[in-house]
Amino acid sequence: MKWHEITISTTEQAIEMISNFLHEMDADGVSIEESGTLNKQRDTSLGQWYELPLNDIPEGHAVIKGYFLEGTDMGAVEASLRPSIDQLREFGIEPGDYEISSKIVDEEDWANAWKQYFKPIRVSDRLTIKPTWEDYEAGEGENIIELDPGMAFGTGTHPTTALCLQTLESVIKTGDEVIDVGTGSGILAIGAVKLGASRVLALDLDPVAVSSATENVRLNGLSDTIEVVESDLLGVLGGKVVHAVNETEARQTSVSLPVDLVVANILAEIILLFIDDVYAALKPDGIYIASGIYKNKETDVEEALIRSGFTIVEKRRDEDWIAFVARKPR
Repeated sequence: MKWHEITISTTEQAIEMISNFLHEMDADGVSIEESGTLNKQRDTSLGQWYELPLNDIPEGHAVIKGYFLEGTDMGAVEASLRPSIDQLREFGIEPGDYEISSKIVDEEDWANAWKQYFKPIRVSDRLTIKPTWEDYEAGEGENIIELDPGMAFGTGTHPTTALCLQTLESVIKTGDEVIDVGTGSGILAIGAVKLGASRVLALDLDPVAVSSATENVRLNGLSDTIEVVESDLLGVLGGKVVHAVNETEARQTSVSLPVDLVVANILAEIILLFIDDVYAALKPDGIYIASGIYKNKETDVEEALIRSGFTIVEKRRDEDWIAFVARKPR
């Protein structure tokens, strides 16, 4: 089977938004390659593997590829993609002098090739992410997250995901009930349970992510503990969901509101839209972990959290990305 491969050469800062654009245009797969030069500083304090090939991608840049069924009008795809990328500058995301090209490729050229570069990753003192196709023996005190991300965002290799898992480990308490907003592959929801959460409600509006997260929850044997729902936070607070997995009608969730902890690893522009909803969803003294925030949006998010009544407990950083730990007062 043959596919259209569209390639966007851009900045690392624009990766998440452009990847999201491709998914919204019904891409059947998205791959991302960042700079593989030896000059790039990498954190190996926890034994992380960086088995990436060397390449000629400049520091701070990336190559994103989207795959579309043969017969797709790629001219229309590109015509829709360009104004969306150009508009990123209005939100403080600089895509650079990006370039777009496309060609026809065979399915075997891309469907599984990326898997050779996704290896077990020790992301924190207690958590290791293991691709389902890799053999790995856990050490003492090491919790394994089995993961097949499919087409959903979240493998643990991106700074925001690793940062969020490390932050979760530092604040979560045994027995906490948690909401994961924008769950993607389900990696944070699974990590929360591995770290002691009693129940997790994992939310996402993307049906591809809901499917991926549901399968990863099953692979980890946590279907009785993690509930994956196609909804946003407001839908849950209002007692409604868009679609509950494996059910034809919306229903109440099994997690009791308010909860002890909310985590969201999504773009700052989205985080800014529902901070008041998070405040309402938390118990007094509850914790909100907001990650996926690029450095140019740090002040905006911090000010919005304070306006909503949160106290900033901590800010954690990885490269140019920030995770906030905010507390709802007693």
